[in-house]
Amino acid sequence: MQFSALITSFSIFACFTSTSVNSYTTPSMDIQTSVLNNIPQTDKDTKSAINNDHGKQLLVPKPSVLFFDCDDCLYFNNWKLADRLTSKIEEWSLAHGLQPGEAYELYKEYGTALRGMISKHYIEDSPEAIDEYLEAVHDIPIHEYLSKDDKLRQVLLSMDPTIPKYVFTASVRAHAERCLHALGIEDLFVDIIDVKSCGFVTKHSREAFEAAMRIASVNDPERCLFLDDSVKNLKMAKEMGWRGILVGRKARDTGEIITCDDAE
Repeated sequence: MQFSALITSFSIFACFTSTSVNSYTTPSMDIQTSVLNNIPQTDKDTKSAINNDHGKQLLVPKPSVLFFDCDDCLYFNNWKLADRLTSKIEEWSLAHGLQPGEAYELYKEYGTALRGMISKHYIEDSPEAIDEYLEAVHDIPIHEYLSKDDKLRQVLLSMDPTIPKYVFTASVRAHAERCLHALGIEDLFVDIIDVKSCGFVTKHSREAFEAAMRIASVNDPERCLFLDDSVKNLKMAKEMGWRGILVGRKARDTGEIITCDDAE
């Protein structure tokens, strides 16, 4: 079963839609409960939530741009696609002399397997070698894992249309494009900020967030709202002055419930 963790994040509705948060229901309540309990109900702090004339919760100041992670954020299918990506990387790694499990350890150490492989000289640090690797590991039939998601589309359409939406992913543009197309939401985003756009640095690095702001033409970090399932990414977002929302609360490796003190 495929469903988006965004659909169960009531905070998104509270911040951006014309639909009352109390009127929205979904069968997937266990993924994430509302984060509004963690937002001060006062207008004394510029990072707070206040009630408007209709009694809905609004973030202050209003975000200038929304950044969405792609994998396991815009969709969630119990990491089936993520596991396939991991297995593709493992297949490539074994074929190029790495030990079993080494690629995943490099991913955990460096933030991306690619970064680790370049650092360990398994991949030549050249555009041709990097493109060859990225094309190989992302050669996945996305349509076998994702399908059109009308509920997700309505969630995104319900958000303030004056706020531009970007996909901010540690993956490559082609992969994100295939995911958005399969979900039926490719027309709702201004652009995709991928690992190439960020100079192949780890997503949870200052350089990646600076690149995202530069591409989105936003100067005030406080007006950046970021939705992601990674605690590491949200931690860096807060360090940068962004506001973040944790989408999904189940750890991939352990299945344990996760929390994020750096999210709203």
